[in-house]
Amino acid sequence: MTKPTQYYHPLNIALHWLMALLIPALFGVGLWMTGLDYYSSWYRTAPDLHKSFGILLALLWFIRLLVVWLLGKPAAGGFGWQQKIAAWAHGLMYVLIMAIMVSGYLISTADSRGIIVFGLFEVPGMGELFPEQADIAGTVHFYLAWGLIVLIVLHAAAALKHHYVDKDNTLTRMLGRRNAAASTTDKTEI
Repeated sequence: MTKPTQYYHPLNIALHWLMALLIPALFGVGLWMTGLDYYSSWYRTAPDLHKSFGILLALLWFIRLLVVWLLGKPAAGGFGWQQKIAAWAHGLMYVLIMAIMVSGYLISTADSRGIIVFGLFEVPGMGELFPEQADIAGTVHFYLAWGLIVLIVLHAAAALKHHYVDKDNTLTRMLGRRNAAASTTDKTEI
């Protein structure tokens, strides 16, 4: 269902950058939380915020998939093999984000309590679905999060390579800028 296009739709750009801010922030806070002790004033607040922002990320992730599915996205820059690697990397990022969210949900709801999202609503919990769910899901969550961060660093490095070495418009398209050399008659957007 993807449509050929040369540029990203502004909604896709906004979702990309919101997620680009949110994911490293969630990762950093998640690492920081592992060092909190029971007497820390953040012991309960930090996990609640982490879960709420995790649910927000899930919503953004779903909307982004929907936007890409409905409106498409431009082809990756570079040679054929680079485009294949980019497609695999993007797909893997989407899968890792989903797996991290599922494992986070399994950690948070193993005790049958739901997740209160910013005090506004509750995502119901399903309880413990398998023995030692919180511990196993916690380990999976930790390693998948590290994997995603490594992939994001590679993704950012590739974008910078396209911009500074290849001097193409791969990065500027995601910044919402149009290539001056592109045809002014191309009004197709995603």
